[in-house]
Amino acid sequence: MNGIEAERLQTVKEYYFSKKLREVRGLIQEGHPVINMAIGSPDLPPPPEVVTTLTQAMTDPGAHAYQSYQGIPELRNAIADFYQKSYGVSPDSTSEILPLMGSKEGIMHISMAFLNAGDRVLIPNPGYPTYTSVTRLVGAEPIYYNLDENGNWLPNLDALKEQDLSGVKLMWINYPHMPTGASVRPDDLQQIADFARTYNIILVNDNPYSFILNKTPVSLLQVEGTKNHLLELNSLSKSFNMAGWRVGMAVGHSELITAILKVKSNMDSGMFYGIQKGAVQALQLSSSWFGKLNEVYQKRREHIWKIADLLQCTYDRKATGMFVWAKLPHGIEAESFIDSILYEQHIFITPGTIFGSQGKGYIRFSLCVPVKKIQEACERLRQRIENHGQ
Repeated sequence: MNGIEAERLQTVKEYYFSKKLREVRGLIQEGHPVINMAIGSPDLPPPPEVVTTLTQAMTDPGAHAYQSYQGIPELRNAIADFYQKSYGVSPDSTSEILPLMGSKEGIMHISMAFLNAGDRVLIPNPGYPTYTSVTRLVGAEPIYYNLDENGNWLPNLDALKEQDLSGVKLMWINYPHMPTGASVRPDDLQQIADFARTYNIILVNDNPYSFILNKTPVSLLQVEGTKNHLLELNSLSKSFNMAGWRVGMAVGHSELITAILKVKSNMDSGMFYGIQKGAVQALQLSSSWFGKLNEVYQKRREHIWKIADLLQCTYDRKATGMFVWAKLPHGIEAESFIDSILYEQHIFITPGTIFGSQGKGYIRFSLCVPVKKIQEACERLRQRIENHGQ
């Protein structure tokens, strides 16, 4: 039936990984041993006490009933305590915190809460593709600001000030940055927040990688001055290996949280009680959890660096987060290179171009792969090079 889709769907494409993973599954079904080094989906289990808490909560009275749209008070309190412990800030648990079914849900809710058709949105390039697709789905206009290696993958605020910023309502930032792994200092966040305040822009920091190979977690809410234009998304997906549980949060000024709740309360009927109880347990764990987790990721990263060296890539050993962002040798086109090793060596790596034009010439490796699989991938690529070069 022609014309059956809403017009808004003409502005977006199916998410890259949704489409590409069908190809990968097809290869696996044909018997090919594909090593997936593209997706940031933790392969390690959640903390065992979190799973125990979830299962025990199943028998609590009311566990299977509809839950509050704002989450149980215990979860909001745990988020507030976690922010105090981790970042030294104290959001009000009753008015400045909203649990979400994953921070990806929050991107849609925030966009629906604050954007009208025709509003403009500042989006990092390279950056998470969902910022763009959601912006278009709500009828707003994406305006990209370029990040580059020479600028440490931080926004060039002087260049932004020279642009026409009329109609800009929202700005997305994401630190530690995905896909590059760039970190941000508190004074960098202060400058970005001051810029947003000056131009009356709602600034949102998408912050799910705070604790992955990052010794100095920072929050946008640490900045000084008025914060009525600031929001932060956070998540338990990467920090606690709970990606499939879908637990995230929006934290920020009470008026902004109230607006998001108006959207959320019309979109779902509350998060499952057992998952909320498990999330409370996770947020109360000591920092030793992250120490053990990062020991695993550090070993994996060292082996992925060996692959990057084998491919003659350059990369930043100081980068943080769950990925290795590597620049291919000059003249190699990332997407065709990725496809060739997928179909010839059966290794799936992410081309940088899916994150924007500034990702041209880069590839991204995930750390969500056991060391033995990384070593196997390295050997396959070594044989490729020995047989016919890169």
